[in-house]
Amino acid sequence: MLTILGFAMIATFLVLIMMKKMSPIAALVLIPALFCVFVGKGAHLGDYVIDGVSSLAPTAAMLMFAIVYFGVMIDVGLFDPIVRAILKFCKADPMRIVVGTALLAAIVSLDGDGSTTFMITVSAMYPLYKRLKMSLVILTGIAAMANGVMNTLPWGGPTARAATALKLDAGDVFVPMIPALAVGLLFVIVLSYVLGLRERKRLGVLTLDEVLVEEKETVLVGTGTGTGSGADVKQVTGGSGTTGTSSTSSTSSTSGTGSDAEAPDEDDDFQGLDPNRPTLRPKLYWFNALLTVGLLTAMIMELLPIPVLFLLGAALALTVNFPNIPDQKARLAAHADNVLNVSGMVFAAAVFTGVLQGTGMVDSMAKWLVDIIPGSMGPHMALVTGVLSLPLTYFMSNDGFYFGILPVLAEAGAAHGVTPLEMARASLVGQPLHMSSPLVPAVYVLVGMAKVEFGDHTRFVVKYAAMTCLVILGAGILFGII
Repeated sequence: MLTILGFAMIATFLVLIMMKKMSPIAALVLIPALFCVFVGKGAHLGDYVIDGVSSLAPTAAMLMFAIVYFGVMIDVGLFDPIVRAILKFCKADPMRIVVGTALLAAIVSLDGDGSTTFMITVSAMYPLYKRLKMSLVILTGIAAMANGVMNTLPWGGPTARAATALKLDAGDVFVPMIPALAVGLLFVIVLSYVLGLRERKRLGVLTLDEVLVEEKETVLVGTGTGTGSGADVKQVTGGSGTTGTSSTSSTSSTSGTGSDAEAPDEDDDFQGLDPNRPTLRPKLYWFNALLTVGLLTAMIMELLPIPVLFLLGAALALTVNFPNIPDQKARLAAHADNVLNVSGMVFAAAVFTGVLQGTGMVDSMAKWLVDIIPGSMGPHMALVTGVLSLPLTYFMSNDGFYFGILPVLAEAGAAHGVTPLEMARASLVGQPLHMSSPLVPAVYVLVGMAKVEFGDHTRFVVKYAAMTCLVILGAGILFGII
């Protein structure tokens, strides 16, 4: 019964948010509360929620101060040179912009933190997508998949969990997986190329007015109090090969084809940060750069817990860049909306995970899945584990999968001669899909900053992320890694 109720709760949540019948925060709180009563453990709901909040509180704190830190870095112009380079590469070609999104997300993912990756990627690319009226779900989907592949880095979390659970060395698990992961990342880039071509066909081939770009050096980063002045765009060739022009508007509106190319809300005014905005601190550029590099280095070396590092980093960044208290308050207020939305979503997710774990639904679902695996599949347990990692890491936390289910699967595999190393590597396959799970706090940073409905993101990304996972699995088997 717990197994049925567990799957029913997850299905109900996904259906309601994808149909936009409930907001994610309301669904994350009310649905598990209701199912907790159905299970007959309503009296323990408070304990489950407190346990869930306690486990996710460090994550919420990390996200809150990470948003403040990187928000301040964006305000003071730390990432402006990176954005200029991306703009120079992308110009106003939708295909290049989507490929640029994949490359930027992959590069920034080297720090091992999804929230950081999404904040920087969306801040850099969102204005271009809005200016050219490109589909924002492509932005969120490509960023999530690229980060999901890179999330398998030893300091990203899953690899360390798998190695710990099976008492292995993280390097022995990860290094042989590099060729398969490289194939997965290449697939994401190829997919971004294909989706970019579709957007180019829908919108036309565009080009920026080079003279205006050189004169203004417009820095398109995130949202803020800037004037939103963007470079004029000329439509050179439409999807049908015709020519035309547009003035300061992005491009002539053309309805998208296909369910994946959902046009963004045209009423949402484009906003960019003025290159002459008063928050810029060019004299402190190298201080801010060194502070950020030092922060990421300390994170990778695990010198202090990540929430503590971002708390210290945010306090130092505010104090040095904005020594006047009114200016500090203004910066905090400017980023309060993102902080509140993300932290609220994390604590709401704590209700969902708390009920899943506290009622025993997760354990029951895991046992059921292991029990239904036919005995004849024993010698192929690595393949089975790779396939199961897709739904299991999507519907539960990495901790639940790697510490609760992987050891059971590995035990079954060992009985048929499958080594723990093969099982550990196979368990990493589902990460591109996991990064879009409703139980991953970072995904709410992604969709919140990109102003995309979580249900729209889910509908778009699930099939492509699953394909990426299967490509990694196939490459692993082909190379003899899994």
